Amino acid sequence: MDIPRIFNITESAHRIHNPITPEKLAVFGAALRLESGDRVLDIGSGSGEMLCTWARDHGIIGTGIDMSQLFTEQAKLRAVELGVADRVTFIHGDAAGYVSDEKVSVAACVGATWIGGGVAGTIELLARSLRTGGIILIGEPYWRQLPPTEEVARGCLAESISEFLILPELLASFGRLGYDAVEMVLADQDGWDRYEAAKWLTMRRWLEANPGDELAKDVRAKLSSEPDRYATYAREYLGWGVFALMLR
Repeated sequence: MDIPRIFNITESAHRIHNPITPEKLAVFGAALRLESGDRVLDIGSGSGEMLCTWARDHGIIGTGIDMSQLFTEQAKLRAVELGVADRVTFIHGDAAGYVSDEKVSVAACVGATWIGGGVAGTIELLARSLRTGGIILIGEPYWRQLPPTEEVARGCLAESISEFLILPELLASFGRLGYDAVEMVLADQDGWDRYEAAKWLTMRRWLEANPGDELAKDVRAKLSSEPDRYATYAREYLGWGVFALMLR
């Protein structure tokens, strides 16, 4: 069980696998008013930066699940590095259908809502692990401005314009699902640059170390095209945020 190898290659040097910076991740942890002993579930936990830093800074107890074996191992190493290995647990596995044995204060899916088949399905899945009065975290793209054409949307790696909403519509959609949006932290262009541009050096270094690999041709093509694609399309049109929700 693993994610496609290309993602393990391009994001192998990332600690955070989305456009939120470490500074904004810390801001969000403080904004949620986390308390020592709060239990946090994170499905699609990546390299574990959210759970590890919140365990260090707020004393939470965390469980993360991710399909990438590489990222899961990186998360475990990060927990040791920050001295929180006794407070966080990382599981290599498929989080689809996962329900915590013990109810949690915060149930999160930050940038992997495909796990539940979309935003609505992921919220429904997370709610099954949530204690009464708990908070759901959803990380999701949105349009900073509507793309003028479907070609531009595809340049942002969306299947179509309709795949994402503009921010006011995304926030309104949470209400239609029966939830109040009670906090949010939005990525800015600097965060996007760090997330996207860091992949380019990773790919170049990987190519230098693995010239004969079966994926070398694909990685070379991606490195040659990604800077232009990102600057032309995604940087101007695509937003991303983490949203805190509570059941009405």
